[in-house]
Amino acid sequence: MTASRERPESADAGEVDRRAALAEALAAVRARVADAARAAGRDPAEVGLLAVTKTWPASDVALLCDLGLDAFGENKEQEGAAKAAELAALRPDAAARWRVVGRLQRNKARSLVRWSHAVDSVDSARLVDALEAAAAKAVDAGERSDPLEVLIQVSVDADPGRGGAPVADVPDLADRVAACDHLHLGGVMAVAPQDVEPAEAFATVWEVAEGVRAAHPRASALSAGMSGDLEAAIAHGSTCVRVGTALLGRR
Repeated sequence: MTASRERPESADAGEVDRRAALAEALAAVRARVADAARAAGRDPAEVGLLAVTKTWPASDVALLCDLGLDAFGENKEQEGAAKAAELAALRPDAAARWRVVGRLQRNKARSLVRWSHAVDSVDSARLVDALEAAAAKAVDAGERSDPLEVLIQVSVDADPGRGGAPVADVPDLADRVAACDHLHLGGVMAVAPQDVEPAEAFATVWEVAEGVRAAHPRASALSAGMSGDLEAAIAHGSTCVRVGTALLGRR
């Protein structure tokens, strides 16, 4: 992550107050992550932090960049594209990396590959194909030079209303992504269902992630855990927690 940078003294009082609030929240989240990692016998450095900034303004993202964060998650392609452009104007030197964490329509793929570094919510073969085609066109057009990272979203309970691929479908989807020229298989992502104990859900996801890693050793990412259940996720091997409320407040 990038080092914290001080903003000009001309910042208004509202910005100063918001920066202080974000700094306090960030310190608390980092402490939770570190404590959870140590409790699980893990190095806290093994667990990354993705700030989920959906519905929050680009000015908050800019302040988080100043505080040393560089990874941000958005649910909707249109909001993410606009926010990425605004952040580039606010902080031209920020090395921000944007990830799509929400359900994605295939017709948004062409726009998404212009600004996003990764899609963490891939759950169907048709979406894999759409992203591969879009990334290939973006490379040909000079809009990106690197492959689009992809995480397979695992559905623990196979509920189609929540998104994610059923556990049994994950190996084939991982193989499909790995065979693409313009996608990089990063690993898996999961959200614990509300009607399943987080520890139980994340234990299942860990097993799925282990299977993917066995077939594709470079696919080492396990994105699991949010504001309310990050400790359980870290205890079951999460390499990245996605935090919105605990960091930015309630929407």
